[in-house]
Amino acid sequence: MRIEPGSIDQAAVAAIGTERIDWRFKGMPAAVAGMSIAEVRSRGLNLFRDGFLGPLLVLDGPALAANIATMARWCAARGLALAPHGKTTMAPQLFARQLEHGAWAITTANASQLRVYRAFGVSRIVLANQLVDPAALGWLAGELATDPGLEFCCWVDSERGVALMDRALRDAGATRPVDVLVELGAAGGRTGARDLPAALAVADAAAASPALRLVGVAGYEGAVANESTADAMATVRGYLVRLRELAVTLAGRGAFDGLDRVLVSAGGSSYFDLVADALTEPWPDGLPVLPVLRSGAYVTHDDGPYRSLSPLGATPRLDDAAPFRSALRAWAQVTSRPTADLALLTMGKRDAPYDLGLPEPQLIRSGDGVTPLPGCRVTALNDQHTFLAVTAGADPRVGDWVGFGLSHPCTTFDKWQLIPVAGADGETVVDLIRTYF
Repeated sequence: MRIEPGSIDQAAVAAIGTERIDWRFKGMPAAVAGMSIAEVRSRGLNLFRDGFLGPLLVLDGPALAANIATMARWCAARGLALAPHGKTTMAPQLFARQLEHGAWAITTANASQLRVYRAFGVSRIVLANQLVDPAALGWLAGELATDPGLEFCCWVDSERGVALMDRALRDAGATRPVDVLVELGAAGGRTGARDLPAALAVADAAAASPALRLVGVAGYEGAVANESTADAMATVRGYLVRLRELAVTLAGRGAFDGLDRVLVSAGGSSYFDLVADALTEPWPDGLPVLPVLRSGAYVTHDDGPYRSLSPLGATPRLDDAAPFRSALRAWAQVTSRPTADLALLTMGKRDAPYDLGLPEPQLIRSGDGVTPLPGCRVTALNDQHTFLAVTAGADPRVGDWVGFGLSHPCTTFDKWQLIPVAGADGETVVDLIRTYF
């Protein structure tokens, strides 16, 4: 089955460059106030010599490009449609890069994110939740009516949810049915029908609604495990077997008759190798499955959970692609050294993620040189302070810059509205990425 990439309004993305920079964008040099993003991007500013303020989140340009290209090639080689989860970055400039590399769609999590996507003309969108809010459904009905080229689908996981969607869409006078996939969950997991009979009942309800069109099944294997042990892998594989069983059972009941493609979707960033194995195994003759992978965190990778869990992480489970590289780094200055074993830095919970691991001190910049920083670790984050435990052999001084590896990109990007991208030298700004949270 040919996988046609989605698209985005390139003019709208380019227009981001016309926005003027001012005091609203933390970390930006005072000297660039009033300049457009495009003007600043063209100046080749230096992160440390041209007035950027710490703390500062920086993206590694070469790593970012390599990760996007690697995932695109890997999915294409396996016949997987990639619908990266845009909630990770909420950055249309990065969406555009992913779509240019062949992404089939962009995935979203809620209606507010969906509105951002549509403001930038994303043509094919997967909403990986059940959408039941009447206001959101009314707005969606209008988008589908005015843009015949828009392709949209979302999940359904309960009969009540189906009823609410049906009523809201009818009340809104929807002229096009909304495509839905039955979501299969798991005990102790997140959303999704908890077993096959419940999922089949949801599918029957969706099929009976003229406001909806049942087009496939979906799930999220990352909710059933969070380790790379043999037991965790077996749990994920078992879940994916049940997801396949749901798709095949529905097909056998005629649920997908008349469709030229049936969507079967799964895939976070920790087990996408297992998802690929499960969704690309042979399907019954006549069942035109399009396997859709929704990984999102690969775009920057990290120095936390994905470094340890990703199939292309520090201990890769795949040997047919280069490992991902972390494209996230935060720089903060030492502001106090009250004792020999403690340094305080100007970075806190408002600047760096802490939900799945604390920042990892990696580099120190003293004067004009950058060197590794051994023997230090972060013990705590306050709102605006980082507590850095210092051991023998390390001597971060007040005024020095420390570069940190970060965990969990999904709770990194939301803390920054404008993020500089550094070139190969790690200091020259080659781009600025605007986020919309």
